[in-house]
Amino acid sequence: MEYILECKALTKRYESNLALDAVDLRLAPGRIIGLLGPNGSGKTTLIKLANGLLTPTAGEILIDGQKPCAQTKAIVSYLPERNALPEWMRVKQVIDFYADFYADFRRDAANAMVAQLGLEPTQRIKTMSKGTKEKLQLILVMSRKAKLYLLDEPIGGVDPAARDYILRTILSNYSEDATVLISTHLIADVEQVLDEVIFLRNGRIELHESVDAIRDERGKSVDALFREVFRVDGRSND
Repeated sequence: MEYILECKALTKRYESNLALDAVDLRLAPGRIIGLLGPNGSGKTTLIKLANGLLTPTAGEILIDGQKPCAQTKAIVSYLPERNALPEWMRVKQVIDFYADFYADFRRDAANAMVAQLGLEPTQRIKTMSKGTKEKLQLILVMSRKAKLYLLDEPIGGVDPAARDYILRTILSNYSEDATVLISTHLIADVEQVLDEVIFLRNGRIELHESVDAIRDERGKSVDALFREVFRVDGRSND
């Protein structure tokens, strides 16, 4: 089987902090995968390594069989944890920018989703609410026809209605042979869309299992299992 993402003893150290510790991981195409763990577990570090924003201290990470490079960036669509859209741009300008920069950008899809939000093409990003900015950024990311979507906390900091919109956008705008990796701590909100989950603790993989297996064999929801695995002294560490 060919894997869209593969980690081999992947290690990342920041001075005295070991963010990822010899991680071995393989992700197949056509799956929506939750990357779950407490703050500081290594989720954002793994996503940045996959996107080529960081380099490993040891081991390697492969995207579609290649180390992160210009070719892999062309098939990876990345949503950072923080809003990265230029505040001075108008909606139309940022769509034009993405269309010029990414050969796989689907302008029609982006325009359709922007219309669903009720945004005017001439509206400036700086006039939008935080939630609307996050939804617009996700629209731009999901309007690419990528092989791998890396979404870092896509529903963090937005209200429940916005979370529903974001999850519907993810589900309806990725091709079935693509992989979506979602980093989040809001497990109960995303569990319904996940095929697999990865539990990270202190830079190590605690569990990598299908959601169906967790429900059928363990008789638990992903959220319940997460709280059990990460409970410390009777308290959940999420």
